[in-house]
Amino acid sequence: MSRICVFGAGAIGGLVAARLQAAGTDVSIVARGPHRAAIEANGLILLSGGERITTRPRVADAADLGPQDYVLITLKAQGIEPALPQLRPLIGPATTIIAAINGVPWWYTHGLPAPFTDRRITAVDPTGAVTEALPPGQTLGCVVYPAAEILEPGVINHTYGDRFVLGEPDGTRTDRAETISRALIAAGLKAPLRPRIRDDIWVKLWGNMAFNPISALTGATLDRITADPGTSAVARAMMAEGQAVAEALGARFSIDLNKRIAGAADVGAHKTSMLQDLERGRPIEIEALLGAVVEIAGWVGIPVPISTTILALTRQRAQR
Repeated sequence: MSRICVFGAGAIGGLVAARLQAAGTDVSIVARGPHRAAIEANGLILLSGGERITTRPRVADAADLGPQDYVLITLKAQGIEPALPQLRPLIGPATTIIAAINGVPWWYTHGLPAPFTDRRITAVDPTGAVTEALPPGQTLGCVVYPAAEILEPGVINHTYGDRFVLGEPDGTRTDRAETISRALIAAGLKAPLRPRIRDDIWVKLWGNMAFNPISALTGATLDRITADPGTSAVARAMMAEGQAVAEALGARFSIDLNKRIAGAADVGAHKTSMLQDLERGRPIEIEALLGAVVEIAGWVGIPVPISTTILALTRQRAQR
């Protein structure tokens, strides 16, 4: 049986760990603080679809677990580099790393054609430490669609969605990808394997790169951003810039810009995660969601003036 560790067992990590454990898969989690203490005392409790599921995954320090077969990283992108000392003991030469994060991941250029092959994206890996500790060749891409929250320490409320899209950076179909996909499916989740995982990354990033920073700057919810002609136009311009950058690196978009904006409007009075983090005094994921896009735009020579301006303003806003 595969050794699976969920690193950063917050809302999404807790959802996955609880589902896997409930399905009979042996799972270890690395958590901290009151959340860890509650799980150790009472188990990891998942509220989903009217059910209350209590599971007891192994809670441990990474150093005590040693190298794993699979490590599912469910941190926010800006939390990965500070967590490397805790992650390193889990990673051996045969470990598969699943990057369940938003935005442009550190491994993105692995397998791209020259001159971009394995080029480091400094916005998400400033020193190269992430790439060195978490080798892109050992990494599976993962696009996360469920929404969940920690109601209280040890208790996860799963509100909607069950899809974790997986894919190898080089587009091949491998045993390691099929094994973890089957485990997630057996746990009641959807885990399709995609030959073009970067396309899926961009479909989600497309809205996040615009709506998250705009909401952080204005305090507006998605319905207000999309209904207002001014902020809607800014979002549209940013998304058009992002699409041009993505396509220059070979990504394809399966939906058009208007449908993506309409989808955001349909979500309603929702505060983006970036706005919520700002309100709570937490670091924001501006570099993975927008900084990386602007950096890559410079590589391919595509002007992104609106995105560059919004990036500068949001970085300044985050320093308050």
